[in-house]
Amino acid sequence: MAFLAENELAVTALFKIIAGEDENYEGTFKWGGTTSMSYSPKDNGAFFDDCNLNLIEWLRQYSPTEDTETFLRGFLGRMLFSGDEVFKAAKVLSGGERVRCMLSRMMLFGSNVLVLDQPTNHLDLESITAVNNGLIDYKGVVLFSSHDHEFIQTVANRIIELTPNGTIDKLMDYDDYIANDQIKEMKAKMYAQ
Repeated sequence: MAFLAENELAVTALFKIIAGEDENYEGTFKWGGTTSMSYSPKDNGAFFDDCNLNLIEWLRQYSPTEDTETFLRGFLGRMLFSGDEVFKAAKVLSGGERVRCMLSRMMLFGSNVLVLDQPTNHLDLESITAVNNGLIDYKGVVLFSSHDHEFIQTVANRIIELTPNGTIDKLMDYDDYIANDQIKEMKAKMYAQ
């Protein structure tokens, strides 16, 4: 499911709520009993700033089971970290490298729901392609936001748009959503109220 909004902070706030990072809200929601969720926030600085660990050590702290270097290298390798790159200090990573580490971290958990706030920000084309292909093959539920048209089109089969006056929720791909005249009329009314 791709989440859209003219005010992207609305989507970030929603994702923080459903990830349990913000408890200052009205209303309720409940995850299913067999649901396991992993969240990758848009601002991941808290995971890296002032962190003196190398990437192997950084990922090891999140490993729920095995923590051998070979095991951890496998997850980092899926996100294009190889050779001596895994010994780079976490605090000096670029924005794209941080996103790739966060995705490696999420893979460790084996969750059946992924919440990704702007996962393609800071990524190069090769990394976006790897994430895109991984999400297409992923068998669980993906809730995400993105500015990347092609990414939304190839990953999402449901579009949820948050407006100031409610939500628009359509089971369709992104190209059909933006081309649909009925949805255009609905959006005009919801943004005009």
